[in-house]
Parts: sequence; structure tokens; C-alpha cells
Amino acid sequence: MDYRVAVMSIIVEQGGPVDVLNELLHEYSEYIIGRMGIPYRKRGINIISVVIDAPQDKIAALAGKLGSLPNISIKTAYSTVQD
Repeated sequence: MDYRVAVMSIIVEQGGPVDVLNELLHEYSEYIIGRMGIPYRKRGINIISVVIDAPQDKIAALAGKLGSLPNISIKTAYSTVQD
């Protein structure tokens, strides 16, 4: 199975289920290279970047699960580097 490197940009708005988001990220932790979170208090949101090296289907599954959560927006950018 080909692995791809991707970065997920996640915006968590007020009232977003942060506990569920963290559980999902923990579930995929074997693929996560790094994670950075920035609280933007002025706007009441949190911005999270997650770098992942995983099979395409795992990346898509995580993005789909995160995207289905209320008050959470996600976009994924893929590298052209493949395993």
C-alpha cells in the first residue's frame, strides 16, 4: 500500500467537540508525524495543523471522520511524494 505525506488544516469553532477530535487523532497516532495547535482567542477558534504519513485510504478516513464533526472545518493538502 502506498503511503502519502499530507497536512491537514483543522479549524475548531466555539463548541466544537475537542474531546472527540483528540480521540480520533490518537486513534491515528501511528501515522501522525507532528501536530501544532494555535488558539486564536480574538476569534474564539483553534487552528490545528496535523502532518501525516499514511496510506491514502487512512488519510481520507480520518479527514472524513473529522469533517463530519460539528463546528469543525478541515482541508487536506497532499504531497506528490509517494512510498
